[in-house]
Amino acid sequence: MGLGDNKIKNGESMTINATQTIDPNRQPVLSVSNLSTSFLVDGEWRPVVKDISFDVMPGETVAIVGESGSGKSVTSLSIMRLLARASSRIEGEVRLNGRDLLTLPEAEMRKVRGKDVAMIFQEPMTSLNPIFTIGRQISEALTCHGNISKAEAKAETIRLLEKVRIPNASSRFDEYPHQFSGGMRQRVMIAMALASRPKLLIADEPTTALDVTIQGQILDLIKVLQEEEGMSVLFITHDMGVVAEISDRTIVMYRGEAVETGKTDDIFHRGQHPYTRALLSAVPRLGSMKDQPQPLRFPIVDASTGERSEPKALTDTVDHRKTPVLEVKNLVTRFDLRGGLLARPTGAIHAVENVSFDLAQGETLSLVGESGCGKSTTGRSIMRLITPKSGEVRLDGYDVMKLDALELRRMRRSIQMIFQDPFASLNPRMTIGAAVAEPIIEHRLGSRAEAREKAADLLERVGLKADMMSRYPHEFSGGQRQRICIARALALDPKVIVADESVSALDVSIKAQVCNLLMDLQQSLNLSYLFISHDMAVVERVSHRVAVMYLGEIVEIGPRASVFENPQHPYTRKLMAAVPVPDPSRRGIRRNLAVDELKSPVRPVGYQPPARHYREVSQGHLVRMEEAA
Repeated sequence: MGLGDNKIKNGESMTINATQTIDPNRQPVLSVSNLSTSFLVDGEWRPVVKDISFDVMPGETVAIVGESGSGKSVTSLSIMRLLARASSRIEGEVRLNGRDLLTLPEAEMRKVRGKDVAMIFQEPMTSLNPIFTIGRQISEALTCHGNISKAEAKAETIRLLEKVRIPNASSRFDEYPHQFSGGMRQRVMIAMALASRPKLLIADEPTTALDVTIQGQILDLIKVLQEEEGMSVLFITHDMGVVAEISDRTIVMYRGEAVETGKTDDIFHRGQHPYTRALLSAVPRLGSMKDQPQPLRFPIVDASTGERSEPKALTDTVDHRKTPVLEVKNLVTRFDLRGGLLARPTGAIHAVENVSFDLAQGETLSLVGESGCGKSTTGRSIMRLITPKSGEVRLDGYDVMKLDALELRRMRRSIQMIFQDPFASLNPRMTIGAAVAEPIIEHRLGSRAEAREKAADLLERVGLKADMMSRYPHEFSGGQRQRICIARALALDPKVIVADESVSALDVSIKAQVCNLLMDLQQSLNLSYLFISHDMAVVERVSHRVAVMYLGEIVEIGPRASVFENPQHPYTRKLMAAVPVPDPSRRGIRRNLAVDELKSPVRPVGYQPPARHYREVSQGHLVRMEEAA
């Protein structure tokens, strides 16, 4: 099926026969036998990948799944021989079309990379050279592996850009990576990988950093291109929903070992290893909250024993009759753009436009939308980390917009923020005990001894141990660092916590544990959460109410059950349709998501947005009228 043949009526999905018939008599494209990789640490060789073996047949997609530290990315880098030779040791056999890659001279290996096997990395911005145009970078991949002229390379590059559905490909040939969105940069990486028509594509977490709609587009694209080119795919991820939708066979890795291998359908429905079951149980499924009035904790399965703790719903502590702890009315935040010799205003980014909502004590309101929709800017504007242009924000009795520096400092005791990247938000030179105690000391809420005692208590409360206080951030895993950030946010006994993509970067089982922790703390401390996320399945699980943002505006807001079970705005439905479902029977689904980039929020000088009107679908469920279905 060609790209042009994939025509589906507006908004509908379509199932096609995506199942590959693998002939057992054919030779594998890639055959990995007894692969072991070790790193030199403090003079000792420490194994990271231990004796792993698998084959990838022609036209087949094999997924390697596991959490951070399981060895899946090291496996792919070992296959490509991209590890530093001085500090790594690779043993075993890696045969590509019968040739053992581990015995090839480096000059021969360079010819193999990009031509016979290509790789897509997780973060396209760090993989693309910022000082060269994307056209030049793709053309280079063509001229390195073939004897073609510049004109021929340019024509082929434009064809590749069109193939990966980049709008106006010919006009974007001379643009730079920073001029593309994250999803479009990932498409450029795929075009570069396909340039020399490789027999094997290795995709290392290619959708992890992307919004859910962009992720859906990339998955669809890889499926279609695989069918057209007949190439094999080795797909590396920790997202079981993605695995279900794209792979024929699955390898589950845990602590450097392949603990279970089999057909994807068997892994999902008849998985034997406790770790496999733990991964599957931690995946939130969209629609699983039907008839569940309150947020529900995630089930946790012990990775070593397979024992499952059943989730418990939260008790209802939200009283909407009381004055809200946070009230936001007509909030507007814009960033001026300047240009020319005198740096005069040339326009403005309308990041947040006329946003209004309130938050009750003990309630979780989730702000959802894609990158660039204004949800994080909304959270920062409420805290006055960014100064809004206009609007009203009332927090725990404070008129936030009118506070001076001293009053603002006092106000921030009532509201704290948990950021997406815990490593970037912790000082690497401070012990975690000092980091958690610092807010108490800075706000003069106790002596150093009292602050240290409270810090120890908070660490215990978030599931860590008090004797860890003398350690530094680099000595903890990502999930543990996020727990430290939660403990620090609780140090001042706030009433509201803004959780800005606070679980987006975490592995699936760690994400479940941190979400459970946040819900438990909400119950015991009666906290209110402004939960900012693009993960619709997690939002459905943790929220009381949901607000959907698009281009700086709220297009739909209401009780969680009403919004998820009866979505009215086209953008809300688009977000939900893009969520990967951990069900292998959906492998042939094509979502037909539009591939246009998110529209720009940049407006000319003096632009006045149109007046918006909302209709009430049901009690508390409002939808922007002029775009409602």
